[in-house]
Amino acid sequence: MLTADPSITAENTGGFSGGKAVTFGVAFLLAAVLLYYSLRGIEWRQVGRLVAGAQLGYLALATGIGTVTLFLRSFRWRILLTAEGHVSILDAFWATSAGYFGNNFLPARAGELVRTYMVSARTGLNKAYVLATALSERVADAIALVVISSMVLLTLPTQPGWLASATKPFAILGLAGVAGIAMLPRLEWLGRRILEGVPLLPVGLRKKLLAVMEDGLRGIRAFHDVRRLSGFLGLTIVIWCLDAVATVVCAAGLGLTIPLPVAFLLIAGLGLGSALPSTPGYIGIWQFVAVSILTPFGFSKTDAVAYILVAQALQYVYIGLCGALGFLNYRRRDRGVHA
Repeated sequence: MLTADPSITAENTGGFSGGKAVTFGVAFLLAAVLLYYSLRGIEWRQVGRLVAGAQLGYLALATGIGTVTLFLRSFRWRILLTAEGHVSILDAFWATSAGYFGNNFLPARAGELVRTYMVSARTGLNKAYVLATALSERVADAIALVVISSMVLLTLPTQPGWLASATKPFAILGLAGVAGIAMLPRLEWLGRRILEGVPLLPVGLRKKLLAVMEDGLRGIRAFHDVRRLSGFLGLTIVIWCLDAVATVVCAAGLGLTIPLPVAFLLIAGLGLGSALPSTPGYIGIWQFVAVSILTPFGFSKTDAVAYILVAQALQYVYIGLCGALGFLNYRRRDRGVHA
C-alpha cells in the first residue's frame, strides 16, 4: 500500500472496519449500476475508431493544461497553509500531486490523508490544521461548482435533468459550507464548553480533543484573511476555466465539439458527482455524468463514453506521473533525514 508516512498503516488507522466495508460495498454497487446504465448500447467499434483516430497534439495540450491546473491547485492550497508557517511551493506541489494520485488509485479519498501527512512531515505544521485546510479547500471547490452549474444552466435551453434538480440541494450544502467556514471559528468557545462538560471523559483524551479542535479551527480561519481569501478565489476561477478549456481541447482531439458552456457544465457535474461514494478513479460515476450531461446536447452515448475514457486516461497519466514523483521525492528526502 502506498502511503506518505510510515505511520499510516492499517494497524494504527483501525484496519478494515465494518463501516469501511459498508462504504466500499456501496461504492462498488453504485459503480456497477452506473456503469451498466452508461455502457448499455455502446458501439465499442466506434469508440475504438475515435480513440485510434485521436490527434495526439490536442491530447498532449490537454494533458499539459491539466498539469498546470494541478500546480495551480497546489499553489492555492499553499495560500491557506502559509497562514501558520512556511511551506515551499515544491513541497505543496509534490504533496498535492501525491494526494490526487491517492484519490485516483486508493479508496475512500485516502489522498486527503496522504497530502496532509506529507506536508505535515515536511513543514512541522500540525496534522489537524493541515487536514482542515485540505477539507476546507474541497468545500470551497464544491461551492464554486454549484455557482458554475447554476450560471450555465440559466443560459442553456437544454438542461440535463439530474444536474438541474441536484443544483438546489448542492447549493444548500454549499451555503452550509460557507456558513461553517465563516462561523465555526467564532464558536470555538461552545466546542470547548461541550468537551469540558462531557462527564467521565479522561483528562488526557479531553486535552487531545481540545487540541485537535483548536488546530482544525485554525485551518478554517485561514479563509478569514481578506488578502488570502482574494488570492484563493482568484486562483479558483483560473483553475476551473482552465479545466473547461482542457475539456474542449480533449474533445477536439477526438473530433468532437464540446461548446465551452457545456464544458463548464460537464466539469461541474464531474466535480459534484465525485462527492458520492466512489471506487478509485470515480469509475462508473464519471461515465454516468458524461453520458447524462452530453447526450442532451446532441452527443451519442458512444461519443460521450469515448470522450470520458480518454479524459480519464489522460488524467491518470499526468496525475500518476506527478504523484509518483511526489512519493519518490518524499522518500528520497525522508531517507536523507534519517541517514
